[in-house]
Amino acid sequence: MMPKIKSNRGAAKRFTKTGSGRIKRRQSFKRHILTKKSPKRKRQLRHGTLIAHADEASVRQMLPGL
Repeated sequence: MMPKIKSNRGAAKRFTKTGSGRIKRRQSFKRHILTKKSPKRKRQLRHGTLIAHADEASVRQMLPGL
C-alpha cells in the first residue's frame, strides 16, 4: 500500500482555492515599513489576488489535495 501524499505545510497556510478552481494568495509588502506607503497603496494591498498561471503548476504540486 502506498503512503499518503503529504502537502507542503508552508504552502497550505498561504494558498486557498477559489470556487472556479484558481488559487488565491495574499498580497506582499503589507507587513512593515508602512509609514512611507500611501493610504491608497496600503488599502489596495488588503485584498488577495490570484497566483500567476506560470506558478500554478508548482503550487498544485505542493498541495496535491487542493
